Amino acid sequence: MPYKAIKEIGEFRLIGKISEIAEPTLEAVPDLINGIGDDCAVYKVSDTLLQVATTDILVDQIHFDLLTTPIKHLGSKAISVNVSDICAMNALPRYALISLAIPPSFTVEMIEELYRGMQHAALHYGIAIAGGDTSSSRSGLVISVSMVGEVHPDRVTLRKGAEPGDLVCVTGALGGAAAGLRLLMREKEIMLEHIENNEPYNRNVMADLQEYREAIKRQLLPLARLETVRFLEAQGVRPSAMIDISDGLSSDLQHICSQSGTGALIHENRIPIHAETRLIADELQQDALTWALTGGEDYELLFTIPKNCSGLIEHSRDISIIGEITEAEAGISITDIYGMTIDLTAIKGFDHFQT
Repeated sequence: MPYKAIKEIGEFRLIGKISEIAEPTLEAVPDLINGIGDDCAVYKVSDTLLQVATTDILVDQIHFDLLTTPIKHLGSKAISVNVSDICAMNALPRYALISLAIPPSFTVEMIEELYRGMQHAALHYGIAIAGGDTSSSRSGLVISVSMVGEVHPDRVTLRKGAEPGDLVCVTGALGGAAAGLRLLMREKEIMLEHIENNEPYNRNVMADLQEYREAIKRQLLPLARLETVRFLEAQGVRPSAMIDISDGLSSDLQHICSQSGTGALIHENRIPIHAETRLIADELQQDALTWALTGGEDYELLFTIPKNCSGLIEHSRDISIIGEITEAEAGISITDIYGMTIDLTAIKGFDHFQT
């Protein structure tokens, strides 16, 4: 039988195959109540405490480019994207373990600056950097962060659990990170063109892009929605399903529906998109809605709640109700501003092996 390239099946089918191999190991640890396939693994510590754990990897030229990313910002982002996974379980983060593979050409000062960014984010979220590992790298910088959080059994929220009739909610605004990335990539191309032509490049990137600082910030310095987790607890609302938006609204909604065995209907005119994102899309002759659906890296929370909880979340300006969960037979779709219904499963978000 010929070997099959990973790009032929994509990231999520690969994860499915890995999960099948790993599944028998779950029997060896009966208190591990949730494994591969969610934002975090979940371990039962006691009848009143669950531990959630996640790990994320950031690879040079895949997740970041040091030509456009200040290394201190990169450190902060490495912490935030893991806190976001903890938040997606409706849990609170506690500590992180950090492993680095570092090119020998890097300076000590660069790694110190990276850790200053991590420290800044850790203090913001109230977590500890508790250890890790270092190695050399023959290619680029690789950052691996593992994070542990805690949640009461009555509060933990998985990707599965959404039911027909539930409302689909999202925090913040979408598409900003994709807009910021496009701006930074455009600036990189200008810089490389000057270098190739032996021309001076004296632009102050951040000053030149000052009018778009919110989009740049969404790409370089995303913030996990820890305050939303606390708000939902204060309101007595437990989402029926939840995920953080790292691959785009379309893909991440499909994850919830797939694991919950449901469909969903989203309304385009309810999807929150920042005015600056729309402005950038117009300038670059792109579509802001496409960025919101497929751009990823917004690290907002996408969750579902029973309809009778809708009044409890109206107190938050950061939460938008964008649709509802349907029966599986209805599929996963979006109605546009003209009333047309479009199949969302045909709109793919980010896939590491199919981009």
